[in-house]
Amino acid sequence: MHIKEILKKNKTYIKTNYYVHEIGVFGSFIRSEQSKKSDIDILVEFEDGHKDFFNYMRLKYYLEDVFGKKVDLVMKKAIKPELKKRILSETEYV
Repeated sequence: MHIKEILKKNKTYIKTNYYVHEIGVFGSFIRSEQSKKSDIDILVEFEDGHKDFFNYMRLKYYLEDVFGKKVDLVMKKAIKPELKKRILSETEYV
């Protein structure tokens, strides 16, 4: 199953339990350049009042468990300015 399909299947659970406003995939899995060693790049925006380390780590561990791979979880507002345009342009939201 494709990464986006798995996220879609779990979207309601993720939004409800981790207070996610928006979630999407970017990086090698979107560009079909992934290898067996590739992590999964996930862009997330939490609802106001839920942008804390504990919630971030809970979501990261949940996604790693679901995918069975390391997840690079990036908060939308924390993207480095020099990478922002590229990341936002290739992110596919679910």
